[in-house]
Amino acid sequence: MTTWDEVVALAKRLPEVEESTSYRTPSLKVAGKSFARLRTEAEGGLVLMCDLDEKEALLASGDPAFYTTPHYDGYGAILVDLERVDPEQLTELLEDAWRRKAPAKLRKTFDAS
Repeated sequence: MTTWDEVVALAKRLPEVEESTSYRTPSLKVAGKSFARLRTEAEGGLVLMCDLDEKEALLASGDPAFYTTPHYDGYGAILVDLERVDPEQLTELLEDAWRRKAPAKLRKTFDAS
């Protein structure tokens, strides 16, 4: 099982990631924009920003680590069950979410390193 602290440690490998809050829950931001949030609502999970095609593919995969709720229908975010997600895949999804919110100059610098 992956913990929030492990999610934070994975994300902090990326440039300029800061811990913050969003909707009164722990979140991760880059340049002031949230890209991951720990849900404390009934369904729990980690909210990760993604594009709708990626969300659709993750849900269609049948992997029980990925789900959604009606609140997130049509929205570019996937819910991740931290008890079930593969840590390697989580790392990739965190980077993808970071890329969606990071400024272009920061992404370019990161890619060049």
